[in-house]
Amino acid sequence: MNTLTVSLAERSYPIYVGDDLLSHAELLTKHIKGKEVLIVTNTTIAPLYLQQVSEQLADYRCKSVILPDGEEFKNLEILNQIFDALLENHFSRQVTMIALGGGVIGDMTGFAAASYQRGVPFIQIPTTLLSQVDSSVGGKTAVNHALGKNMIGAFYQPQCVIADTNTLNTLEDRQLSSGLAEVIKYGIINDPEFFSWLEDNMPALRQRKPSVLAEAIERSCQDKADIVAEDELEQGVRAVLNLGHTFGHAIETGMGYGNWLHGEAISVGMLMAADLSQRMDWIDNAIVERIKNLLLAAGLPVTSPEEMSSEQFMSLMSVDKKVQDGRIRLILLKDIGQAIISDDYDADKLVATLKAFQH
Repeated sequence: MNTLTVSLAERSYPIYVGDDLLSHAELLTKHIKGKEVLIVTNTTIAPLYLQQVSEQLADYRCKSVILPDGEEFKNLEILNQIFDALLENHFSRQVTMIALGGGVIGDMTGFAAASYQRGVPFIQIPTTLLSQVDSSVGGKTAVNHALGKNMIGAFYQPQCVIADTNTLNTLEDRQLSSGLAEVIKYGIINDPEFFSWLEDNMPALRQRKPSVLAEAIERSCQDKADIVAEDELEQGVRAVLNLGHTFGHAIETGMGYGNWLHGEAISVGMLMAADLSQRMDWIDNAIVERIKNLLLAAGLPVTSPEEMSSEQFMSLMSVDKKVQDGRIRLILLKDIGQAIISDDYDADKLVATLKAFQH
């Protein structure tokens, strides 16, 4: 097991990465503040891991709530099921909530924890690659709205993150590839050596070689932890973590939540960002091709949905947290490992990029 730290003064917390961590009860229990626990999970994860986690909490008043599985259920209506469980069980401010699942469960549990009685502790136990390398780290919590993804939420840090790599053994190949999109993102935005490492090790990652997976998770978490420590509330540099997300969120919203996995949409979004950067003469075609080839090697899509027009893209992209003064701020590239936050791009070239990705 390796331990990383997200350094945020009094809100600092550890990220534990290793295999079979769910068998080590002390990792979990030392971060539980009181004697009350609510485990939030979903219909896919509950049969696999809920009993194992619950049995370690025999000394606590422990309840669980099982939500439907899927991005389409990450909304205020389903969020209320968590509040129902908290209130029906008369949980106090001393309750610790545990998010046992992927990114949807982590986001919803974190937002519920931030909101219940104005804030109770929570712990992240991410069970997908995407949640282990990205959504469980950094304290972003949210639910979706029909008009925009993650538009209702809060910054709220967990007590710890327990990333058990064994949980990836039960992950579908499509979900593994989706997580690899966020892994690749770290290489593109600020870690060119990691990008090259991914080019060499992508076959082993897709074959789930434990040592290679663990290294990818650790390097991703370290890259993210460093950025979050510098800019917790995304006032500046942290925004580079959103490479491809303005494009990708438009795909997720436009196609209906859950039809495209998050990482699939982000894959196309990152390539769109690279394409626009090339059109601005900030990078050359060789860099765009390296990014495209790595995404393809990860089993990810590189073209946008044929159902979406450039006009629909623009409309959906305008409903984005990074819009300032009516102008869409994008994360663009000056090189692999050098991402910038910019609204200083040619709007006509943005439209050209959107049209280029249509079938």
